[in-house]
Amino acid sequence: MSEKLVESLRRVVADTYAVMGQTHLCHWNVRGRSFFGLHNAFEEQYTEMFEAVDEIAERIRSIGALAPGGLANLAKLAAIDEVAEDASADDMVRHLIKCYDKLLTDLKAARDVAGDADDSESEDLMIARIQVHEKTVWMLKSYLE
Repeated sequence: MSEKLVESLRRVVADTYAVMGQTHLCHWNVRGRSFFGLHNAFEEQYTEMFEAVDEIAERIRSIGALAPGGLANLAKLAAIDEVAEDASADDMVRHLIKCYDKLLTDLKAARDVAGDADDSESEDLMIARIQVHEKTVWMLKSYLE
């Protein structure tokens, strides 16, 4: 088991939880003319991430390590800023794009570490997550155009 791989996968779990939490906050508090579209889109995004984070945590367990947990521990490991509860819809979308950018950076690093460790299963999992989140970022950026 590669310690570097474990740490990179643990960071991805923490990032995913942080982005999921930020997306849920935006879902609850979004207001304005774009309420219905964003409210529904945010729900789809955090629901998808909730299922995905379980798969990543179970991958960590399958390679013989422990998955991270606890909100304080996950927040510290992710180091993702929080959006203001009263942020505008546009500011929420901009914030989530930044969150996804951090998550994507860490996913790509984990993908590369998995490749170096000859762990194609973890590498494939990271590639799949990158594809999902790159599509989400495209959609969020399109909303702002």
